[in-house]
Amino acid sequence: MAAHEAGAEEAPEVRGRVTITEIARQAGVSVPTVSRVVNGRSDVSPRTRAKVEDLLLRYGYRKRTTASSTGAALLDLVFNDLDSPWAVEIIRGVEEVAHGTGVGTVVSAIHGRSGDAREWMRNLRARASDGVILVTSALEPVLHEELRALGVPLVVVDPAGSPALDVPTIGAANWSGGMAATEHLLSLGHRRIGLIAGPPRLLCSRARLDGYRAALEGAGVALDETLVVPGDFHPESGFTGCNALLDLPEPPTALFAASDQMALGAIEALRRRGLRVPEDMSVVGFDDLPEVRWSAPPLTTVRQPLADMGKLAVRTVLRLAHGEQPDSPRVELGTELVVRSSTAPPAPDRGLSGGSGRLQTTVLVGRDAELIRRTGPRGA
Repeated sequence: MAAHEAGAEEAPEVRGRVTITEIARQAGVSVPTVSRVVNGRSDVSPRTRAKVEDLLLRYGYRKRTTASSTGAALLDLVFNDLDSPWAVEIIRGVEEVAHGTGVGTVVSAIHGRSGDAREWMRNLRARASDGVILVTSALEPVLHEELRALGVPLVVVDPAGSPALDVPTIGAANWSGGMAATEHLLSLGHRRIGLIAGPPRLLCSRARLDGYRAALEGAGVALDETLVVPGDFHPESGFTGCNALLDLPEPPTALFAASDQMALGAIEALRRRGLRVPEDMSVVGFDDLPEVRWSAPPLTTVRQPLADMGKLAVRTVLRLAHGEQPDSPRVELGTELVVRSSTAPPAPDRGLSGGSGRLQTTVLVGRDAELIRRTGPRGA
């Protein structure tokens, strides 16, 4: 009875649900050492092996059966957030390939919170997922180690930071896309081009910003840091960022928003000030989400192959699950500028600040109403 009670006190979780991390903690060894024991590796001392095996037996830990022997049956698709049409396009691509190969998909959001990520990991262990596709998110090192120890392959789409060297990544040509968007506006004659940037923690955001800077430099246009405002890829930040640019003493004549959602927010900010796109300001987005073809006006944007990124992620993780290696650990799919009606040359007789021949706007936005006053050229 005493022995039973002592064993019960030591057990941190129910039988069969103990983590590799907990086994390592109790054995006083590293997670990779436990992984080597679980996977039958020989590079572990007999004493350490015996200690780890005793704990594995005590908790009833069983090594998961990987897809390399049974065929993959279930994949985890993990986002930081799911509140964007951008995520829907990734899911669409993943589902198309997964369904075609008879693989189920579990979609989760961890919201960048440690507790949510750990809960997701507990659920993943319970359902014995055969692979993980992580989108614009980052796992804590200990959770990444546990995935590795469990033998669950991982592929990262649009990595938030620099992933481990052994983790394949799939992204888009964000730098060249940012450059193409800016060069398009430059070719129309714009020289004051604003940028609503994405979250700086994301590699894709930094690459689009760098492409914008490179295009300006290539055209001999000095970078004005006041024309670069922060955003988070959501419409509200596009609205706020555009208003900040319009409030400058000399506003831009064109705007590159680093996501379509921010571009739509910017267009709404312009509308509320009585300004027109592209007559008063040209706007370019990034993503080519389905709805921007129907915006007013249809949005010029950089097409990012989101669904194709999802498709390739599934194919890559299934190859890993079958013990194969991808052709390349780092893949960037091409982007393409799609020109629609939201961009035009700057009008020579119209601007956005005070002065002869220029449009002045004053906006008061209340809880239930909006007041817009427009005045024409002085002396009119």
